[in-house]
Amino acid sequence: MASGSDRNPIIIGGLPSQVPDFDPEETQEWLDSLDAAVDERGRERARYLMLRLIERAREKRVAVPEMRSTDYVNTIATKDEPFFPGDEEIERKVLNATRWNAAVMVSRAQRPGIGVGGHIATFASSASLYDVGFNHFFRGKDDGLGGDQIFFQGHASPGIYARAFLLDRLSEAQLDAFRQEKSKAPNGLSSYPHPRLMPDFWEFPTVSMGLGPLGAIYQARMNRYMEARGIADTSQSHVWAYLGDGEMDEPESLGQLSIAAREGLDNLTFVVNCNLQRLDGPVRGNGKIIQELESQFRGAGWNVIKLVWDRSWDPLLAQDRTGILVNKLNTTPDGQFQTYATESGAYIREHFFGDDPRLRDMVKDMTDDQILHLGRGGHDHKKVYAAYAAAKAHKGQPTVILAQTVKGWTLGPNFEGRNATHQMKKLTVEDLKRFRDRLHIPITDKQLDEGYPPYYHPGRDSEEIQYMHDRRKGLGGYVPTRVVRAKPLVLPEDKTYATAKKGSGQQSIATTMAFVRILKDLMRDKEIGKRFVLIAPDEYRTFGMDAFFPSAKIYNPLGQQYEAVDRDLLLAYKESPTGQMLHDGISEAGCTASLIAAGSAYATHGEPLIPVYVFYSMFGFQRTGDQFWQMADQLARGFVLGATAGRTTLTGEGLQHADGHSQLLASTNPGCVAYDPAFGYEIAHIVKDGLRRMYGENSEDVFYYLTVYNEPIQHPAEPENVDVEGILKGVYRFKSGERGMIPAQIMASGVAVPWAVEAQQILADEWNVKADVWSATSWNELRREAVEVEQYNLLHPEEELRVPYVTQKLSGSEGPFVAVSDWMRSVPDQIARWVPGAYQSLGADGFGFADTRGAARRFFHIDAQSIVLAVLTELAKEGRIDRSVLKTAVDRYELLDVASADPGTAGGDA
Repeated sequence: MASGSDRNPIIIGGLPSQVPDFDPEETQEWLDSLDAAVDERGRERARYLMLRLIERAREKRVAVPEMRSTDYVNTIATKDEPFFPGDEEIERKVLNATRWNAAVMVSRAQRPGIGVGGHIATFASSASLYDVGFNHFFRGKDDGLGGDQIFFQGHASPGIYARAFLLDRLSEAQLDAFRQEKSKAPNGLSSYPHPRLMPDFWEFPTVSMGLGPLGAIYQARMNRYMEARGIADTSQSHVWAYLGDGEMDEPESLGQLSIAAREGLDNLTFVVNCNLQRLDGPVRGNGKIIQELESQFRGAGWNVIKLVWDRSWDPLLAQDRTGILVNKLNTTPDGQFQTYATESGAYIREHFFGDDPRLRDMVKDMTDDQILHLGRGGHDHKKVYAAYAAAKAHKGQPTVILAQTVKGWTLGPNFEGRNATHQMKKLTVEDLKRFRDRLHIPITDKQLDEGYPPYYHPGRDSEEIQYMHDRRKGLGGYVPTRVVRAKPLVLPEDKTYATAKKGSGQQSIATTMAFVRILKDLMRDKEIGKRFVLIAPDEYRTFGMDAFFPSAKIYNPLGQQYEAVDRDLLLAYKESPTGQMLHDGISEAGCTASLIAAGSAYATHGEPLIPVYVFYSMFGFQRTGDQFWQMADQLARGFVLGATAGRTTLTGEGLQHADGHSQLLASTNPGCVAYDPAFGYEIAHIVKDGLRRMYGENSEDVFYYLTVYNEPIQHPAEPENVDVEGILKGVYRFKSGERGMIPAQIMASGVAVPWAVEAQQILADEWNVKADVWSATSWNELRREAVEVEQYNLLHPEEELRVPYVTQKLSGSEGPFVAVSDWMRSVPDQIARWVPGAYQSLGADGFGFADTRGAARRFFHIDAQSIVLAVLTELAKEGRIDRSVLKTAVDRYELLDVASADPGTAGGDA
């Protein structure tokens, strides 16, 4: 076996290993120099020299491997810290008032009869991180532009409210209505950042952990996209994401770091509040989360700034000539640092400094109290300012600031650094007194003993409040603030939709392609065409959207710096710095983050974008449902296309591609308007109405979800006097029965409508049944309207009862109702209670599988012959036909034999 020196791998640590040594003598001189440094000055000195050489090599653009982690000290040396432009004494007073009011607000929310909860420890640890941002960095929107986009850590919301109170943006009554949004309306404050609940205040919902960092990355990218395409001036906008170290365990938190580095998003800064604690205990008790995160971010190509220690450590580190203190910092695990935050100075002297005489000597002249107050960097305004300034000045890379803090900082010994701190919501009177004294708040013992702890405001004319206002005016206005400046769009004329309304003639096309044709005409519109943002997870070709490549092009800030392999083809892959299409790779989470950033641009930057996100239906609401909820919460708008929808249309792909439930999942999202259209003209009316509702006059904060299929069918032309209202509200009579004596009704959606039409003909030809076929374009919207009607009737008993639309529409239609779709039965069952007659649903319940479409539909008993049997069964129940015919039908159509079904069109290739 070859020894280590004999092995000859291609790459070692990022450096080529097969480069010949042209000057062995010079090489030996360098090695001898290193040996001498180690022998004469020690390993620590040699290590320092090597680090300086690596630094100089980078300056000279010599390829050297990247260091994954550095010593457990601040990245920015004391000598390199910039001048701090603020008044630190005033800022301390402001921060103390903010800290007090945040804690008091949550504590008062626990008063008897209320007890709505709240969190105070997260903000207590991150207060200085926010305060420096508010005072010196966060840009507002008063200049008419988008300002900075700030993703506040969800559990820190009490501190943001407390600061807004000092600035007269929120009243005392509002603070007392924290988490009481309905009972104290209109004063109620939401628990966390919720734009839907507080649309003039919050911009970004962040408390679903992991979605904040993901959203921030794609917001920064969307800012660059809008600038590149000339839609909005975002050059001054910076994206700040405030995160927790425990939150970084979420896959979404770290999963898309590479795109930020790849596209050089230096308009993005992550600030990770490393208080070393999760909700239950330490983040890395036996390890070091800051070191771990440094390695991950550096490896992904980010600029990393570590902000570990406050200024009180500077003299100690300056005298650490042997590296013994740095080594101790490097090797002490987080769990022990958490313990030091809860112990006395004497304990720290003994357990941290006591095991080495050189360490003991360093602190021999320090008192136990001075040792106790050796602090964490995230609580030091000057250190935080230096980190923020360096992040803003850094070019070519996104930056992460890893700031060490203490959870529950300043709240007292019962809170600081304790494992249970996150769940602690109320301070005792003694806690409050200690807290007051530490913050120098002028509130008396009597005020604390006799009632609920009072809020503190130093007075509108005080120097602290005037300082706060002046700083915000200098930075362009108050944050957080959500402003909607966008004007309604001039929407396309009816002729834009004419092609879709003509049908497909003799050509068979899938509804996915029908939508793409409509989209192509919309993108040609002079008014809104440029505002469409196409988004897909590496599936444009699958959905027939490669036709957009030559004209719309794929967005890439670097352009296309290679000669494409398909350059001679008509639909060649084209990248451009001004491309309109976002190709986010195989990442539904990334695509949905792009969707949200684009869909909220009307508020963020005052310029509406119309995102169109097309994806494999199975990998939408199921995989990224939390983000669709985030989209609704952020009041984002746009079109979401679940292509290759249904349990059986893509059945050649098998179980994991067989979506029979996303419509049901969509029904749980109040901001989602979901449709399951069957034909191109239905899609045209739905898209037209969606543009009106989302981008026209009196626009609504909704988004549209359309499930479209990959199965080719012939699309009929729009019927004369088509029932547009029915299409939009969820159901209309598509085809009346023409023959037969026994009445029945068949309701179908999406790809099932042609099966229903086939069943209608069989029923007439073979069973003397005259069935009408209804196209149920939206089971979800029918149910939503019916629920609203029932709620109104419940609360207005003195008024004439209202009737749900679905009941009105189907009333007078004789016979039983059979509903069928390519979804599980729960989807059409949503409207069962409002159907005026006997009702049975057919659906694809259970797991999908790989087979022909015909076999799958026979297995689930949703094909035309199974619909016939279901109608006959309901008629037999009513005594309209004899039950003996049911067995006849089963035998005639061989319904128990999956293999007997006509396989139909191809088995569902993507």
